[in-house]
Amino acid sequence: MSDVRENLTYEEFGGAIRELAQTIADDGYEPDVVLSIARGGVFVAGGLAYALDCKNIHLVNVEFYTGVGTTLDMPVMLAPVPNAIDFSDKKVLIADDVADTGKTLKLVYDFCVDHVAEVRSAVIYEKSQSLVKCEYVWKRTDEWINFPWSVLPVVRKSGEPITPSKEAL
Repeated sequence: MSDVRENLTYEEFGGAIRELAQTIADDGYEPDVVLSIARGGVFVAGGLAYALDCKNIHLVNVEFYTGVGTTLDMPVMLAPVPNAIDFSDKKVLIADDVADTGKTLKLVYDFCVDHVAEVRSAVIYEKSQSLVKCEYVWKRTDEWINFPWSVLPVVRKSGEPITPSKEAL
């Protein structure tokens, strides 16, 4: 893996969300539900839901990355898993920060596809090796991405040792 990194600031993130939302709106897609893949997708889903005036947001927790470039063998949905019936006959927009391998997005897509009217995905970044090619992408890169919410050390009680987050390593 290269030491070169894509650096996204909070300010750039705000612009990226607006541009991504405009692309979705211009395409005529009006989701009934924005489904966030936690953790990084929470920020994306919230921004897109506000920009697209969609008040129905759900969250799914998926564990896959254990550090920079290190993953579990397969992504795993963590409890509580959303009830698929909540998405019945709805247009669902899956939101995440990055489509890296695409395995996480595929897991969530496969969870939704047989229960919804339509499912599409939106990400800030998509990498060329992603198994899933998202309908809506702000930028394509093959570099590791430093997101503004994951590069600073984990907040601890004052006086306790500060260690960088796993994503910042």
